[in-house]
Amino acid sequence: MIDQAIKFDVELINRYDKAGPRYTSYPTALELHDGYTEANYRQEIIKSNALGGPLSLYFHIPFCDTVCYYCACNKIVTKNRQHAEPYLANLLKEISLQGRLFAANREVRQLHWGGGTPTFLNAQQMQKLMATTRQYFSLKDDDTGEYSIEIDPRETNSETIKQLRDLGFNRISLGVQDFDPAVQKTVNRLQSEAQTFAVLEQARAEGFRSTNIDLIYGLPLQTVDSFSKTLDKVLKVSPDRFSIFNYAHMPARFKTQRQINDADMPTADVKLDILQRASQQLAEAGYIYIGMDHFAKPDDELAIAQKKGKLYRNFQGYSSHSDCDLIGFGVTSIGRVGDVYSQNVKDLESYNQLLNQDKLPVYKGIQLNADDKLRAAIITQLICNFNLEFLQIEQSFSIIFAEYFGEELEMLLPMQTDGLLILTETGVEVLAAGRFLIRNICMVFDKYLAQKHQQQFSKVI
Repeated sequence: MIDQAIKFDVELINRYDKAGPRYTSYPTALELHDGYTEANYRQEIIKSNALGGPLSLYFHIPFCDTVCYYCACNKIVTKNRQHAEPYLANLLKEISLQGRLFAANREVRQLHWGGGTPTFLNAQQMQKLMATTRQYFSLKDDDTGEYSIEIDPRETNSETIKQLRDLGFNRISLGVQDFDPAVQKTVNRLQSEAQTFAVLEQARAEGFRSTNIDLIYGLPLQTVDSFSKTLDKVLKVSPDRFSIFNYAHMPARFKTQRQINDADMPTADVKLDILQRASQQLAEAGYIYIGMDHFAKPDDELAIAQKKGKLYRNFQGYSSHSDCDLIGFGVTSIGRVGDVYSQNVKDLESYNQLLNQDKLPVYKGIQLNADDKLRAAIITQLICNFNLEFLQIEQSFSIIFAEYFGEELEMLLPMQTDGLLILTETGVEVLAAGRFLIRNICMVFDKYLAQKHQQQFSKVI
């Protein structure tokens, strides 16, 4: 059983706080290339069907009614709801094209609608999307699947949550970010507590099994006390999970962030203090640190999976299902089928043109080689379960760990000296002080990282 304790060591965090990947995959999405084609993807599906196994489906709904200035997501900001109609028509066509390629007996254990704002779609459109998905894929009807959706509480009405439950969703994630009025005004996201918590309570009343709240630390005008007050308000309604994201202010890359006044940004020290206070509040409230911004109640599936050493991580974040092929639908969506990561085109025009030709909208990908799969297994173990057993890796990949990773083991020695981990002849154990810095530990095993400019990634804290 895994010890899930954490230790907030300010000196260590300051010393190790550099830019690095979030490892929702290895290799990261930056390694996907346009030499990978639709034909390659179809071949991988054939191999995947021969092996069988369950599926996970992700649907990207890119539309938002208003722009949040901090947002770095792939989105289309419009108040014209008619823009969703041609996109939905293409999305349904993609479902039919992909659905015909995958074996009909492969059940869908996970399904997720993200964005953007999925509830930008109206009731009839959402119903059509789910009905078409059921037509081409084997969705579970006994409510045992993990079927989740991201919700902007400002984009719901009295019928929305009931309808989503009727469609089969049983998990819900609410975007909040911050309740402080000054912070909300600065980032152009005005959202009341009453509005937010009404949605949460309705989700519980309708029988949603899991509730998650998203908060962001490091936004303009935030202080330790102001963020603490927001967190206290949310803790009173006791969601099952929290996602406490680090805001990465990169206006050179993300145009909407240029609306934020740099002078309003909290200092690095204030950001660290905010995270420390938040971690203390969550620990005192009984939440477990899962890793990478995520906290959960001890009886949550993620916490249980981690304690058993069975947690997994993919493009949607942490999961308790490591055995699912992930299929991405919609612009920009990324999936993993077999030993391939692939991504759809990023703009609506290309998406429309390809689907009108009955072509899958895949425009880049990567076939994992033996070294990629080996390093992915190591990074997954570390970032999910905070330990690594060399023998397990050696048996799975027919290597001698100390010989294959001699240089990497040398790089871990200073981290052992600093108290981030214990390195023995049999494995690595990440200590309480190293869990906030797990990205740094994983980066040791990243073969591609030395070739990248670190400005492409956010800071680890």
